[in-house]
Amino acid sequence: MQGDTRRATGDAAGPPVAERANPGAGGRATHHGNRHKRSEEARQAVLEAADDLLAERGFARLTIEGIAARAGVAKQTIYRWWPSKTDILLDAFVDDAAEDLSPPDSGDLQRDLRIHLNRLADFLTRSDAGAVFRALAGLAQHDADVAARLRADYLSQQRDRDRLPLLRAVDRGQLPPQTDIDLAVEQLVGPIYYRVLVTGQPVPSEFTDRLADQFVAHINPPTDPAR
Repeated sequence: MQGDTRRATGDAAGPPVAERANPGAGGRATHHGNRHKRSEEARQAVLEAADDLLAERGFARLTIEGIAARAGVAKQTIYRWWPSKTDILLDAFVDDAAEDLSPPDSGDLQRDLRIHLNRLADFLTRSDAGAVFRALAGLAQHDADVAARLRADYLSQQRDRDRLPLLRAVDRGQLPPQTDIDLAVEQLVGPIYYRVLVTGQPVPSEFTDRLADQFVAHINPPTDPAR
């Protein structure tokens, strides 16, 4: 998670409870509390705490007790919402990706690809969420359930986001309608994931800009003035 945008103070005594209802007309109960708001604040505090602690301590030393203490909620509250620390991390990562990785729409394909690929690289390599992703990707190698959830909850949604600049370019006439969008996405983001998960090489903006520039140059080759 980025900065303190999702940090909130939970209820150390347990899950938030609706304020006591007062009977209204006809004996109907009316609520005057803010149960939903406090529940969401507690949930966000747990997700924020899980992100932070994973980055600080690593997966092996991350515990539900530690997350509860950092978030300021009761351990029982966490277990009511998530069965394990892995489930907390998955939810935290999916929320972060949805918040941070929506591609821009400037009207220019090359500019949009440059920005989007640079954001993706920064997200995976420099943020707490990136540390969560690398931990989950490691777990997915020997846990089929984690692998399935990572594909369904993150990769499929992220693939839809990665497709957006290309689909918009097709609509604007900047890409031919027969463009293989899925193949293009793999050509653009595949090298980033390869560096993040396989070689461990840095993924600077120069690298992501080159990916975008080469892709656009390939679909719009320079014309030969002699012809």
